[in-house]
Amino acid sequence: QVQLVESGGGLVQPGGSLRLSCAAPKSVFSRNAMGWYRQVLGKQREFVAVITTGGTTHYADAVKGRFTISRDKAKNTVYLQMNALLPEDTGVYECNHGALLEVFGEWSLETDYRGQGTQVTVSS
Repeated sequence: QVQLVESGGGLVQPGGSLRLSCAAPKSVFSRNAMGWYRQVLGKQREFVAVITTGGTTHYADAVKGRFTISRDKAKNTVYLQMNALLPEDTGVYECNHGALLEVFGEWSLETDYRGQGTQVTVSS
């Protein structure tokens, strides 16, 4: 069973920054897009950001201008740099791998592999 390994979550004050990492096996890393979803308490699981094998990125409106997704092919790792964090960014962030889908301007992944999730808490 292939699993993605996330790290980098934690507690940060509003306005602060965190960087999440997601490592994938070399055999799957370059096969398809990778991205992040988050589960916020009381809300549905929501798409955050994705990066394609070609390096194209897409973001949810709520994080545009604050979050940056990138990938390091040498390390088979995807990163999510989160700046200017808000309390409403609090949640469990989950790394996903799969085919990129676009429906009426909304991006998502047809997930085949995922991580266990990492908690991000933004609070003073």
